[in-house]
Amino acid sequence: MGEKISVATQWLESCAGCHMSFLDIDERIVELLQKIELSSSPITDMKHPPEEGVDVCIVTGGIGNEEQVEEIKMLRERCRLLIAMGDCAVTGGICTMRNFFDREEVLRRGYIETESTVDGEIPVHEDLTPLTDQVSGIGDVVDVDIHLPGCPPSADAIWFVLTELLEGRIPKLEGNVLKYGSDGG
Repeated sequence: MGEKISVATQWLESCAGCHMSFLDIDERIVELLQKIELSSSPITDMKHPPEEGVDVCIVTGGIGNEEQVEEIKMLRERCRLLIAMGDCAVTGGICTMRNFFDREEVLRRGYIETESTVDGEIPVHEDLTPLTDQVSGIGDVVDVDIHLPGCPPSADAIWFVLTELLEGRIPKLEGNVLKYGSDGG
């Protein structure tokens, strides 16, 4: 077998369900790790792909703050192929519920007006990243090569995408591929 392809993963504004679904490929992960090198991931010590880049970057989660805008731009620069995995990465997902309110109203409700808050104030500190005006999918900020929807996508759909890429093909995500369940079809 030839050289392994390098893969990075990252989650932005999301619940980590897509990464859990990725782990749900179960024992197939052993087969996968024989063909890929996982360079960075939120669940490893290395959080960002190397400067020289990776072949594939799988991103879950939407864009909801300025740090995530910069993160997705950096990830796009450091990968050959970018996959938006899950509804939050594709469309902003459930996180877009905050788009019905302006940013200040969201912060006021979260830090001052909650029923359990006593003497609340909106925190301001240089280490706290400002929210964007709206939550969006990553494709609203950078070009995305593959969109894999689902909340979360099934382990079989993720497996399909990865094995197609390993075979040198861009996966066609249509029909039953998006309906895969634990029985593989």
